[in-house]
Amino acid sequence: MSRLTVLAGPTAVGKGTVAAWLREHYPDVWISISATTRPARPGEVDGVHYHFVSEAAFDRLVAEDALLEWAVVHGRARYGTPRTPVEEALAAGRLALLEIDLQGARQVRERMPEARFVFLAPPSWEELVHRLVGRGTENAAERARRLETAREELAAAAEFDATVVNVSIPDAAAELVELMRS
Repeated sequence: MSRLTVLAGPTAVGKGTVAAWLREHYPDVWISISATTRPARPGEVDGVHYHFVSEAAFDRLVAEDALLEWAVVHGRARYGTPRTPVEEALAAGRLALLEIDLQGARQVRERMPEARFVFLAPPSWEELVHRLVGRGTENAAERARRLETAREELAAAAEFDATVVNVSIPDAAAELVELMRS
């Protein structure tokens, strides 16, 4: 079996963008697809970016213990990692990555302490704010909520085994893969 790598960090730091870069440029890396109760953003595809599920379907996943971790993120939508695909990827010896939030990373640490935990950090607070505003997917109230959460998430960086600063997507992805292969 291979060792699971968990990538977490604050909102708008580029976790999803780094994961998308990995999918395109590092086909040997298996990346988990999370389930979520939030609606798809423009351009997101069900089963590719997330499994978009109803509240009732998510409740069933929780009740069946079919999620490795799950959390309510930003006080709104629930996100979770389906357990079976992760176990299958690890059993097959694949380089396996979870791209999740801080709450989820803490749950995975409880269940799989042998996993490698990598914190994706922004180059600066100002850059994080710029990225969140620049993506234009949240209204002002949602941005404020996410930035409040981001301050708390940034304070948790010391809980992780390694930190990758996301100055550029290709560099952050390459550094992450190097950690996964070590």
